[in-house]
Order: sequence, then C-alpha cells, then structure tokens
Amino acid sequence: MSDTPYRYTAELAGSIEVAWQDRWEERGTFRAPNPAGPWADPEGVSEHPNGHLLVLDMFPYPSGAGLHVGHPLGYIATDVYARFNRMLGRNVLHCLGYDAFGLPAEQYAVQTGQHPRKTTEENIAIMARQLRRLGLGHDDRRAIRTIDPDYYRWTQWIFLQIFNSWYDHDAPNDVGGTGRARPIAELVEEYRSGARPLPADDGRGWEDLSHVERAEILDARRLVQSVEAQVNWCPGLGTVLANEEVTNEGRSDRGNFPVFKRNLRQWVMRITEYADRLADDLDRVEWPEKVKTMQRNWIGRSQGAHVTFPLAASGTATTTGATEAAAGSVGATSDASASATPGIEVFTTRPDTLFGATFMVLAPEHPLLATLVPDAWPEGTRDAWTGGAATPADAVEAYRAAAAAKTDVERQAEGKAKTGVFTGGFAVNPVNGARVPVFVADYVLMGYGTGAIMAVPAQDERDWDFATAYELPIVRTVQPPAGHDEDTAYTGDGPAVNSANDEVSLDGLGVAEAKERIVAWLEERGAGRGAVTYKLRDWLFARQRYWGEPFPVVFDEDGIAYGVPEDQLPVELPDVPDYSPKVYDPEDADSEPEPPLARDADWVAVEMDLGDGRGPRTFRRDTNVMPQWAGSCWYYLRYLDPANAEAMVDPDNESYWMGPRDTPVGGAPEGTRDPGGVDLYVGGVEHAVLHLLYARFWHKVLHDLGHLSSDEPFRTYFAQGYIQAAAYRDDRDQPVEASEVEEGPDGTFTWQGQPVTREFGKIGKSLKNMVSPDDMYAAYGADTFRLYEMGLGPLEQSKPWDTRAVVGSQRFLQRLWRNVVDEETGELRVVDTPLDDATARVLHRTVDAVRTDFTELGFNTAIARLIELNNALTKLETGVPRAAVEPVVLMVAPLAPHIAEELWARLGHAESLAHAAFPVADPALLVEETVTCVIQIRGKVRDRIEVPGDITEDDLEELALMRPKVLEATPDGVRTVIVRAPRLVNVVPA
Repeated sequence: MSDTPYRYTAELAGSIEVAWQDRWEERGTFRAPNPAGPWADPEGVSEHPNGHLLVLDMFPYPSGAGLHVGHPLGYIATDVYARFNRMLGRNVLHCLGYDAFGLPAEQYAVQTGQHPRKTTEENIAIMARQLRRLGLGHDDRRAIRTIDPDYYRWTQWIFLQIFNSWYDHDAPNDVGGTGRARPIAELVEEYRSGARPLPADDGRGWEDLSHVERAEILDARRLVQSVEAQVNWCPGLGTVLANEEVTNEGRSDRGNFPVFKRNLRQWVMRITEYADRLADDLDRVEWPEKVKTMQRNWIGRSQGAHVTFPLAASGTATTTGATEAAAGSVGATSDASASATPGIEVFTTRPDTLFGATFMVLAPEHPLLATLVPDAWPEGTRDAWTGGAATPADAVEAYRAAAAAKTDVERQAEGKAKTGVFTGGFAVNPVNGARVPVFVADYVLMGYGTGAIMAVPAQDERDWDFATAYELPIVRTVQPPAGHDEDTAYTGDGPAVNSANDEVSLDGLGVAEAKERIVAWLEERGAGRGAVTYKLRDWLFARQRYWGEPFPVVFDEDGIAYGVPEDQLPVELPDVPDYSPKVYDPEDADSEPEPPLARDADWVAVEMDLGDGRGPRTFRRDTNVMPQWAGSCWYYLRYLDPANAEAMVDPDNESYWMGPRDTPVGGAPEGTRDPGGVDLYVGGVEHAVLHLLYARFWHKVLHDLGHLSSDEPFRTYFAQGYIQAAAYRDDRDQPVEASEVEEGPDGTFTWQGQPVTREFGKIGKSLKNMVSPDDMYAAYGADTFRLYEMGLGPLEQSKPWDTRAVVGSQRFLQRLWRNVVDEETGELRVVDTPLDDATARVLHRTVDAVRTDFTELGFNTAIARLIELNNALTKLETGVPRAAVEPVVLMVAPLAPHIAEELWARLGHAESLAHAAFPVADPALLVEETVTCVIQIRGKVRDRIEVPGDITEDDLEELALMRPKVLEATPDGVRTVIVRAPRLVNVVPA
C-alpha cells in the first residue's frame, strides 16, 4: 500500500530474505569449523564451550519436478533445531547434499536421449535454488553429490574395504560380544601359518594351492561375494530390479513392465553376518520404538531348531498306510523304509509340535524336487493330490511353471487359497517314524528358511486349511482350552499332548520346556539341532544399468576378481554413446541382461599392474554398476570432511562429530557403551528399514576395520510425519491435477467441467496434488512458509495442508514487524522503558517454555507461545519495551530467521543473530505470583483462597484450617488434611 511503504508484505519479505541469504553466504555464517583436515580450525572449535552438534536430514533425490511443500517439512525442522543450538553456543554442523544416481534419471534419459548427468545436474540446480530460498542454515561448502568422481572414489574405496574383509565370529568386539570384520590379509596369514586349518584337509598347505584354489577359499569368506542369485529380471527395462522397485502385482514401478525371477551372477554383500549385532544394537540408539520394531521384524531373528526328515525309499506303500502311520504311530522310533540319505531339512520355531507333523511342503524352486519325484504315482494316491497330471513329474513341472509367473507377494498373500501338488515322494518324521507325504506349494519360498516346512495342521491355520482341502491327517500336539472350536487350528500355548515315543515324552509340558527337551533329544539322535535363523537375506548389490558407480574390481582370465589398487581410484564412469540398457520383449523371461557398459570394449578391457609381482596383465572390468543405495550408505561421513583428498574422513573429525560419548542414549541398558553417531537424524519412516539398515551395516564394518570410532551411524533418529493435501479423482478413479479443480458454491468439485471426488493423501506426483514452495515464497515469503509448516502440528504426525490457512502465520509476522517498525516511516517503535512486573513474568515464562519446546522438537507449541506473547506486547499502551521485543526476536529467529535478522539489525545490532545467545529465563520470575487454592471438605469445594505460588505445604495447611468456612464445617476437629501446594487442600473432618 502506498501509504504504508514499510508494511510487511510478501514483496518486502522476499527482498529481505534474498538479501540475508546473500549476506549469510558472503560471510560464511553457517560454516562449522573442523578440528583437523583441510578445513582445520582448532581455535574456531575451541570457541564453542558448550560442545558440538551434528544435525542431518535424509539424503534427498533431485527430482525434475523440484520440491513440493511436503519435502521441506523435515529440512525446516532440522534448521530450527540447528539454529537454536547455535544460539546455545554449540558448534553446529548442518548440511545437505544430493543422492544423484538412480533409475528415474536413467529412464528419463532413455525416453529423451538426454544424458543422465545433464538431467541430474539440472534437477540439482532447481532443488538447490528452492532450498536456498527457504533460508536453510547449511554449511554450503559441504553440499556433496554422489555422481561426482571425487565422491564416488570413496564409495568405491569402502566397497574394497568390505570386499577385502571377512567376518570372524569368534573375534571379540568392543561392545562386549564376539564377532567382527577383519582384513582378509589376516585370514591369509592364518591359513599360511597353519593357525587356521584349510577347508579341505588333504595334507596340502596354503603355499601348495594354486592361485585359483586360494581365490575360491577366500571368496567363500569375503563380506562381498560374486554368486549365482535369484533376482528380479525386468526385460522391458533391460535391468535387474531391487525388491523395492517391484510392485505387489509383480511389475516394475517404473513403466509397469512384468518382472520375472531369474538366476544371475550378482555381487552380494553378506549383511546376514551382522544380523545379531544389527538387532541387538537397536537397544543402544534413541529411535522411535515402531522403527526399531520394523528393523527387528525385517531381520526376523527366530529361535528354534533345524530338523532333518529322512527321505523314505520309493515303494508301493499306499497313501492310506501313510495316513495311518502319521495319525497313529506315536511311540515308533524308526521305519524300515527310511533311507540313509540326508533327507529334507526344515527350520521350525515350534519343534515341540513335531509329533503333529503329518505332511511336508517344498518350495517350487527346491533342489530336492529333481531327485524326490518318482516315475509313477504311488498306489492309492488321491486324485486331488495330482493336479490332474498323469505322472508326478508332469504335475510338479506344471505347478512350478505356474508358480514362476507369480511374485513372492502374490504367493504369500493373506486370504489366498493355498494350492499344491503331491510330489509322489515321502519323508519320515524323525520323532515317530511316520511316513509323511511331501507336497510342493507356492506359499513356501526358497528364499526363506530352508525352502521346506513341516506342516502341523492342528497348530497352524494355513496348514489346517491345506490339510482339510487335501484330506490330510490332523494330530493335536497342544491341548486347546475348553470351548475351543474343534474344527479349527489352535495356535496358542498350552500343555503338550500326543507327543511321546519310547525315548522322550513331552506330554504335559509347557511350550518352553517342551522345546528344550525335544531339541536335546534331536541333538542326541543326530536328527536335528537348536538354531537361530533370520528372515534377513544377503544384499544383492549389482544393477545392469549405466547410471551408477562402477565397481572397482577387475577379473582375470580365470574369472578371479581383484580389487583395483587404491591409487587408481576412482574408476570413472565413461561417457558412452549408448547408455540405455538393451530393451527386450517385456514378456521374454529368457532374455539376458546386457549392461550398457558391456558395449564399451575399450573400457571393459584394461591393462593393469596389481602390484602382486606378476606384472601388467589384461583384465576385464565388471560391467554392472552399484545400486543407488551405495552412495546413500555413507554420505553423512563425507559431510564431515568433503575436501579431504587423502581419506574418506580424517579420524579426528569423525571422532569429534560422531564419536561415542560418556553417557549412553536414554533408555539404553545399564552398562551400555554409547554407540556414537549423528546427534539428530530426521527423515520419513518409509526409509526406516532398508536405508537405515544398509547404512548401519556399512558403518559397523568400517568400525570393525578401525576406520571409525563410532559403531552406529545415527545415535538419534526422528521420523517426521507427512504433509497431506486434497486430491481429486474422476469417474475412472484416476487422479486429476488438483490445481485445476474448481469448487462450486454447493461444496462440489469439478475438473474441466466434469465432477470429481475429493480425498486427502500424501502430497506427490502420484496423486497430482503437488504444491510448489515457489508459489508460497511468492505469495507469502519463506519465513511465513516456514512458520506455517512448523505450526501445523507435532512434527511426528501427518498433517493436512491448506493454502488458505497460511495467512495466519503471515499475520503473526506482520504484528511482530509492527511492534518494532513503524509501517509509514520505517522508524523504530520500541521504547527504552523498563518492563513492568506482569510483562516481565509473561516474557520469562515464555522464554523458559520455548527453550523446552525447541529442545524437544515441539515447534508447534513454541509458535503458539510466541504468538501469545507477541499479542500481549501489542496491547501495551506505552509502546513495546526493547527489553521485551529483543528476546522475542531472538526466540523467533530459529523459526523465521530472515525477519528476525532484519529486525535485529534495525534494533541496532551490527552482528548477525545466528550466533547470538538465546534468551535465558530468570528463575525468580517463573514462580507464579499468586495462585488460586481450592479447599475441599469431604471432596466438595467449600472455599477458595489466593496464595503465593511458592507457599510451603505446612504454611498452606495452617492457612486453610484457619478459614471460617473450614472451622464451621469441622466442629469436632479434623482427622486428616491432604495438601497439594499451592493449588489444593482436602480436609477430612473427625
């Protein structure tokens, strides 16, 4: 408005914000000093007597669409927390980089012909501009990018550290247990010296083995191995996909192409070696309990037993006979038809129910099917068991083909009818000698357990349904409680029944004791062993793509892999004319991947001297690339020392920023060693398993090898909620562009004249309900946008977005501005008068509460308190005292830093408030001057009295008993007085 040229508008806010962002950058305001390395500043470090703090967000992927208003939620929160802690005198490191390799950029390149690097760098530029405009206090020197050779040189170096190590389960670790990674060179020395026996005891020593034999022995122990593995092959994309890139329908999340299971040679990282430590060490970090549970469930540690069911010799035994044996042979200990072959091994968490195992089920991929299936159906085989096939081989082949077309998700879907066919083979239950038929069924997966299960239908609903459908016997081994429906499985606890043979009886025992007894019996008989298994599988670590980190390995003429010498890193990604993967017929499951790098013959063949005394030789490079997870597994470490060309991170810098502390995190078991790690890590719960698990694995390996003092990457993790916005669907149930929807006066919605329905969901491209922060900057300014997002509600909860409500945050900043600046003249409006008592008390109580709120990430409540305080100052008739407004500006600064800096400067301060001291409350002013005390007699309110807020219980009791109403109600005296100073006295008459 022309008559108020200094009114705080979006236009004025924008000019203020850009000016301060330029000033921060020029002055290096948020650059955190390091104790060592290229950016060593020991004096700068020592200037922070209150310690240091590392605050990070999860690594963002730069999208072509840029940010939407849901993305900055966590970035603003960490910025508020970081700014607050700087004002507490701490050396705060807060920075952000870009996780820039990935399939989306490559797919876009395939569609447009544009190189992925160009696309990615353009996307980074968009995102960097949007983040800068938000006013985030990042150390701008540390904005790393995973696609830069100077960065992925160290990703390759870490890969080599893991490749050149093995896991020694017997070696003590530094957290009181056993098991840690050791250099593979130490294993070689143990084999050479004889301290560790060779796997094959044929009388030869290490020096007697050929280089191929030595390599085979070492490769079997490495933490990175090249193995034949079952993968998700997508011919339509020409690449192998990670599980997270495959939809529940068994199609690619990019392009919706069919995905097939194939066996291909792949690199795998043996994360399973760390399964126990990854599970146990969750007790040592301060994470949301739901996230810890998600990781524990993913690891899936189960205590139970491996049990071997011998294969029964083929013969003419009828299925009727097998049924009778299974149902009524309790007490038998052997079967004359049992063969001496090893048999079928299962893992069960309920070995106490073995006597109730009446059939077995193998996964369609189980290797035993090749030898188990007889030429003809055994006499008496039921028609329902054969699948209509003439022979067992035909039935199994047809069933396996059908199963291969399904995803693991489809095969294990809840409510799906469990189907299968009889293999024609039998096994022998080791506890009672019963011949049990062996089926093949797709609900059993080869990738979990042993790929075989013993079926106990009386104690498992899934097995009950299968047994009922295929007329298989059901034997209860746990006594159900009274009233249990006899036509259903019982899955609860209870005493064992029908569980005895001539050597062992479980009858009457509880589950725990029964487990212990049967496992001991199995081990004595050599029929099984107690064991722990895990759902966690080794990490497939290769992609048939172009846009990723090349592997720092080469292969010789014998196919032996060697790590590239460190002084030859990085192995750079070459620029190739054809970087798209070879695309096949999407339905061609038998097609073979051809990575784009395989077409660059000059790059693939390389002459190299490995320094092993054999001179220069010609090697072949690996033409796969690392998955996108690689760069995001360790980026937080490079933030600490990104200019260091000699090391991934200087040990002094890592120890300073991430080293263990004297006091463990809250809730850790007594005597726990603090794990170290990032002080506060914020990100969405959708990454709570894979990203966090992979990063923890790499970090622990690097710690074991002596490269890191911390043994966990993230000491404290906070899972932010989502921001949700209105989305709209047409009559096809397809999302339409939310910004193009019009609302009618009757509350209905239309898009291009067609009626649509409204719903609320996570902001994003899939629901077409994106709102750009650029629009918010233009309409309100970055500070208003920041304040609105932080005021929506608790950070951990999902919250609805409403652009119309943003104006409320803007009005608060406008009122704050008016308390300091005259909108017509631009002059200061503050007065230099002392605070009256009432204002002083309100101010200091707000300071105390806001300090607590900021410490606990309670930014929405801090905002509410600041609004209330600012409103109180607005009502002062004599003007706003400087002694009140300056603390308000300082408290607002972490939330709305630009307006705070501007007001601070106008108040006469030459230095930025980024490092100014945060206000401290006067304890004397936190005590309420008077409070209303309620006096109850027999629980009913009889009187009220104003008393000092710090009155003692004795004084309050004495005062209450002198009140006329109390004396009148207690003529016979007082039996009991309960005092809760200063607000309650409860009197019980005699």
